[in-house]
Amino acid sequence: MSLEALTEPQRGPVFFDRRELERILRVYGRGIAAGQWRDYSVLSHDDAAEFAIFHRSGDAPLYRIEKRPALQRRQGQWAVYGSGGQVLKRGRDLEVVLKVFEARRFTVVD
Repeated sequence: MSLEALTEPQRGPVFFDRRELERILRVYGRGIAAGQWRDYSVLSHDDAAEFAIFHRSGDAPLYRIEKRPALQRRQGQWAVYGSGGQVLKRGRDLEVVLKVFEARRFTVVD
């Protein structure tokens, strides 16, 4: 094995592991129960994995949860993007990043 092979990051598709997907689906389930969300998609790219949340299946995603391992040492591998592409939260720990959805629970008070 060459020295170059040891220093290069691993290439290939990025996936969510079981624990990560379980945490994301827990948040998604709360949105379903509240009637806010109705559909989702999971995508795997060479450099990132993405979980997109939709209000309806034909709409653009409301939120995207992205795992990009190459950014782990810089700004964190996890990010939540809003519908306009703005970064709502970024970090190294998935639980901390997913707390952005807890802050978005609103109730109407008369």
